[in-house]
This record gives sequence, C-alpha cells and structure tokens, in this order.
Amino acid sequence: MSDATQTGGLSTTFGRVDKPLFAVTGGFIVIFCGLALFNIDLLSAMVDWGFNFAATYFGLYWQILLLATFVIGLVLCVLPGSRTKLGNIASPEFTMFQWGSMIMCTLLAGGGVFWAAGEPIAHYLSTPPLFGDLSADPQAQAHAALAQSFMHWGFLAWAILGALTTVMLMHYHYDKGLPLAPRTLLYPVFGDRAINGPIGLIADASCIIAVVAGTVGPIGFLGLQMSYGLNALFGIPDTFATQTVVILALASLYTISAITGLSKGIQMLSKINVILAFVLMAFMLIAGPTFFIFDGFVGGLGVYLSNFFDMALYRGDAGVFGAPGWLGWWTVFFWGWFLGYGPLMAIFIARVSRGRSIRSIIVMLAIIAPLVTNFWFTIIGGTGIALEQATPGVISGPFEGFNLPAGLLATTQAMPLGFLLSLLFLVLTMIFVATTSDSMSFVIATSMSDDTPSVALRTFWGLAMGVMALILISTGAGGIGKLQSFIVVTAVPVSLVLLPSLWDALRITLTLGKKA
Repeated sequence: MSDATQTGGLSTTFGRVDKPLFAVTGGFIVIFCGLALFNIDLLSAMVDWGFNFAATYFGLYWQILLLATFVIGLVLCVLPGSRTKLGNIASPEFTMFQWGSMIMCTLLAGGGVFWAAGEPIAHYLSTPPLFGDLSADPQAQAHAALAQSFMHWGFLAWAILGALTTVMLMHYHYDKGLPLAPRTLLYPVFGDRAINGPIGLIADASCIIAVVAGTVGPIGFLGLQMSYGLNALFGIPDTFATQTVVILALASLYTISAITGLSKGIQMLSKINVILAFVLMAFMLIAGPTFFIFDGFVGGLGVYLSNFFDMALYRGDAGVFGAPGWLGWWTVFFWGWFLGYGPLMAIFIARVSRGRSIRSIIVMLAIIAPLVTNFWFTIIGGTGIALEQATPGVISGPFEGFNLPAGLLATTQAMPLGFLLSLLFLVLTMIFVATTSDSMSFVIATSMSDDTPSVALRTFWGLAMGVMALILISTGAGGIGKLQSFIVVTAVPVSLVLLPSLWDALRITLTLGKKA
C-alpha cells in the first residue's frame, strides 16, 4: 500500500502532501477572512501596526538585501562557474520565447498595467523627495518620475525574484535531491533541521502565506478595477455582482491553466499575454507621443543609473529606524511585496529554467526583464505624462485620489481608437493577473507536495485564492487594501529566509567553476 493511501483522505485526494503545512496555511486563510468579515476594524488596526513595524525596523535591511542581491548576481555572471547549466538536462526544456514569456509575466502581472499608468504620473505630480522641487523644469520632472518608477520595477525588484535563490534551489534540488521548497534556502545554515524540522515548516508557511497575500491582492483589485472599467466603457453597474463575475471568470481561467501544467496552460497563457502586450506596446509607441516616449526612456534611464545607489539606499528623514513616511508607502512597500514573492517565484523560475546556465538565468532576470519592464512603463506612464503636459488635468483629474484604473483609462481613451485600446488593456490586465495566479497556484502546490503536484491540490489553491478575494471584496475595498499591506508584514520572516542566498549562491557558483 502506498504512503499516500496510508495517510488518509487528504493525502489520497491531494496526492503526497505535507499536512501540517496545509493546515497552517489553510488556517491562515480562514482566520484572515473570518476577521475581515466579522471585525474589519480590528483587522485594519492589526495590519496597520504590523505594516509600520515592518517598514520602520526592516526597511533599511530590505534596501540593503535587494541591492546586495543584484550586485552579487552581477558578480556571479563573470565567474567561470556561471557557464554551468543547471537542472540535469542537456538542453533547455522550453524555447527562449516560451521561457522569457513565462518569466516576464511574473512580476509584471502584479501591477504591470495599472501601476505602469499610475506610478509615473503620481511621481510627476508629486516629485520624489530625493530630487527636490523640479516644477520649473517639466522635462526633468518627467525624467525623475520615470526614474523612480524604474527603481521600483527595475533591476532590484527583478533580482530578488530569483537571481541568487534560483541558483540555490536548482543546485540543491536537481543535484542534491532536496525539496523544491522555501525551506531548502535555509539548508546552508541549519542543515537537515531546515528540511525535516519545525524551522522548515515555519519557513514554508511564511513564504506561502506571503504569496497568497500578494496574489489575492491583485485578484481582488482586478475585480474592482475591471468593474470600474466596464462601467466606464459599457455602463455596466460597478457593483459587487459585477466584481464577483469578473473574479469567478478569472479564477476559472487561471485554475484551468494551472491544472493543465507548465507545458500547456501556463506556457500558452504567458505566450498570449506577451504577444498582446507587444501589440499594444507597438500601437501606443506609434500612435502616441513617440519622441516623448524615447526621450523619456533614455532620460529616465540616465537619471536612474546616475542616481542608482542614492535611490536604492534613500532614507530621507527616517534614519536607520524611524517613521517610514514617503519611503514606507513607496519603496519599502514595493520591496516588501516583491520580497514576499521571492522564494516561491524562485521555485517557479527554477522549474521552468532547467537546462539554462547560471549566467543566462541571472541576465534574463536581473537585466533583460527589468529593461523591458522599464520601457513598458515609459510607453504607458510616459504617454500619460505627455498628455498631462499638453492638457493639464486630462490625466491628473481622473487620477485624483490615486485612482489607478481611472488613470489608465484616461490615458488609453485619449489615444486613437481609445475605446478599443481601453478594452484590450482590460483584457491584458486580466490575463496578466491570471498568469501570476496560475503560476502561484502551481508553486504553492509544489512547495507542499512535489515537482508534479496533484490536480486536486492545484485546483484547491486556485479556487481558495479566488474565494478569499471575493470574501475580502464583500467587506469593501478596505479588505483587499489591508491584505495588500499585510504582505509587507509577511515579508519580515521571508526576508530572513532569503538571507543565506547572499553567500551560498556565490559558493555554489565557485564550486561548480572548479569542477568544470
């Protein structure tokens, strides 16, 4: 009789599964949703306190961690061991386009459409404090706004998703036989205790909870944003019923995709996503303010690179420990969000990168993907800034109160074929969120099972995240907002799980170089 059969109903249904981990993470979903339904004020107070604590006492550590991860990743690229192919197969499992598509859709999906429209215009209207008052020079104002967006969605953000951790996970899993799970990242420090003891359970649970929070947030926001967009474009009532239909449609899409696996659903959805994104990007580039976009990208990139370390380590008046202020609600918030995704995103990248060299993985993640993302932000956000400069109030008016979907629709509707463009951007956003959701459903199931988790387990996590989003939306937009802030709280333990990657990925690469 198999182990799965002996361990009872849960394992029989879901295949070989870590039941304590399933109970802890599933229990979190129930408690968080229950508290949101019965006492949203208490939940808000707890999350706000946790957010302030994390931003105040861990903000500087996160800034150093992300900067160090990127710099060490670049160092790895020039070592002889970086030519080593990982994953124990001679040639890559996926083509370059398939592989790049699946990776590109990870970080961008979290906010690559609405944030791309909203963040540059937000920084243009209120220049980041590092740059001082630039109101007398609109071009410098635009370049600074784009540069700050590049910092938040550029080299550091992408590097933390797996520049070092993917190297560790692929080496320990495919070469040493250790689990493809967050606990493996602690193996260099704790040895077997990290794999089989409570330390591993805590690490895995923290990382899964962070990813659930980071994925349910965009699912919920998508429901709110799509409902707003459908109301603006078609007059469909912006109600909970509309939001429910959107989220159920999204959950069905990404659950089916996750069930069909990496080589079918996830890869196909990512390919459609990238093709549609490139078509829209090309149209906006040609039909929009073409010169302004190229000038904004080059100028913004120049400001970004020349102020790179100042921006990465900017503390303002916060000092080492202090009230986070602007820093907490911008840079530290984003770093907490991306840190929370880090370990499980590295699992996904490790799973799709078999047959790739250490150097190619790091170059794709830490250099190519960020530059493509920055250009994407320039096309959407730069167009919004150009429109605002030409007609003050055309974007800033609808955007007032940090209304992200209104900012996007104001930009797209001011373009030629505005109605069709706006509709296609809503479709793109839905597919973007679906690609992240199906990827995360897959890797959550992988973390508590094995390389090929059962259909039932993948379906459970896909549907659970959709239901969680619906429950939180039913409490009002505040429920989803608190979950989005909560990921900064969960990033505290996750950032400690990532710490060993700073030295162990370097050690692994040097060791592989000696064997070559």
